[in-house]
Amino acid sequence: MGHGGGNHKKHPAMAGRARLLVNGCGFHVAVIDAPGHGDRPRTEHDEAEIAALFAARAADEPEGPIVVRCNDHLAKLAVPEYRALLDTLQELPAVGIDGPVGFWGINMGTAIGVPFVAAEPRITAEVFGQHWPDLLAEKAKQITVPIEFDLQWDDEHISREEGLALFDAFASKEKSLHVNSGKHKELPRFEADSAIRFFARTSAARSPRRPDVNGCGVWPASRTPRPAQVEADHADHDSAHTASRLSEGCRRARPSLFPA
Repeated sequence: MGHGGGNHKKHPAMAGRARLLVNGCGFHVAVIDAPGHGDRPRTEHDEAEIAALFAARAADEPEGPIVVRCNDHLAKLAVPEYRALLDTLQELPAVGIDGPVGFWGINMGTAIGVPFVAAEPRITAEVFGQHWPDLLAEKAKQITVPIEFDLQWDDEHISREEGLALFDAFASKEKSLHVNSGKHKELPRFEADSAIRFFARTSAARSPRRPDVNGCGVWPASRTPRPAQVEADHADHDSAHTASRLSEGCRRARPSLFPA
């Protein structure tokens, strides 16, 4: 998984999503700090970009150009690290190389995730959203695996046209656009529930063990599910992805997931 700007690998949003993925469907989950975040020191370049961002806010100027530029710089550093991490994870007996691999990252997680997925053929599904298309659209055109994309209709930073342009750029035949009313930091918690079902469905389709996707939150009307309550922490704009209920049967599917 990839965390949002200003957050870190142990942020409540990451812990909450990881619990949903592990407890809900038995995925393996990994998160690392992006460059200049969490336990990693900031460089002079990082400090300069942060100062520029605060200055733009103080002057009531658009933040987009600064965030896009900064995130592009971080992505160039982070993508090789993410690929190396995936190499290491797949050497673990519990993970292996045969299972499907997903990526989940919103905001800065999308800024890093799009070039990562474009360069990484092992990724089989991803959840992205809430970022400008400026430097990502060309990379998005290289991505053909299933995608679920989140967009806030009243986002005060990213216009509807910009969000739709990035979604439209993905070359995936299977792609779902999830639009909700609300501002940038108001992504509904139930979108996490949707993301879990999305990963369960796409993983079931590719898993060599072919788990029953109907046991992962998508069950026939004739079947009465036995839900298990799973709570995740609520945090800021990159952490509003939490879910309330997942089917107990979802635990039967145990593919690997590289997080967002």
